Amino acid sequence: MKRKVNLVVLSDIHLGTFGCRADELLIYLNSIQPKKIILNGDIIDIWQFKKNCFPKTHLEIIKTLIEFSMTGTEITYITGNHDEMLRKLSTLEIGNIKLVDKLTLTLNGKKAWFFHGDVFDIFIQNAKWVAKLGSWGYDLLILGNRFLNFWLLKFGKEKYSLSKKIKNSVKKAVKCIDDFEKTATDLAIEKGYHYVICGHIHQPQISRKVNKKGTCLYLNSGDWVENLTALEFHNNRWKLFRYSDLGKKEIKTSDENCTSASIVINDKEA
Repeated sequence: MKRKVNLVVLSDIHLGTFGCRADELLIYLNSIQPKKIILNGDIIDIWQFKKNCFPKTHLEIIKTLIEFSMTGTEITYITGNHDEMLRKLSTLEIGNIKLVDKLTLTLNGKKAWFFHGDVFDIFIQNAKWVAKLGSWGYDLLILGNRFLNFWLLKFGKEKYSLSKKIKNSVKKAVKCIDDFEKTATDLAIEKGYHYVICGHIHQPQISRKVNKKGTCLYLNSGDWVENLTALEFHNNRWKLFRYSDLGKKEIKTSDENCTSASIVINDKEA
């Protein structure tokens, strides 16, 4: 039986690339019955789009989303940097599908601000070719990582993430992530939002941010390349869903900074 969910946020699917985990995403989509879906950028990777990287499962993702819209699910597609060409079509509406650059909603009486987040990326703004080069390198790294994990599993070893190891060991990368989160939340607090929901940096997160002007809940939906995560809002609670938890008993925690398991945040506490 499908789980009913009020709102689902997905980002950084990167359809059309080797790294996209469309098979797993399809399983997840077929397990839920959402009222609203927000696609928060980098859904179709126009930067790296390759015909031979767009198998049947990638098409199935698009087909499933269209079927959702035809059965009453509201879908909002927020453009990102990898699908920035779609920004020429912003404000387009086809049935229950809307294309926008950013979105604001009121959830349980609280203001929520949704945007992809590439506007805060200095490489995207000032040296796009560097960002594209890095993106191609990341795709190759993911492909090589799959080959490595294939053999690790063959020999009974645990999977290993090369990109996570690199990000965690390079201080600059960690600082960029911290700066991204701080910039997004500082701006959200200044504008009076209770929630700020981003994608872009492929780092799934739910955490409480505080500065001198106030507080807000920062949320990042992660990606469907490595982390296989989504954000869900249901019964006035935020949850960080991980594909690895599919079929398992839901793990609940009140620790907003915990990212090692599924996170459920009660909206009344947030």
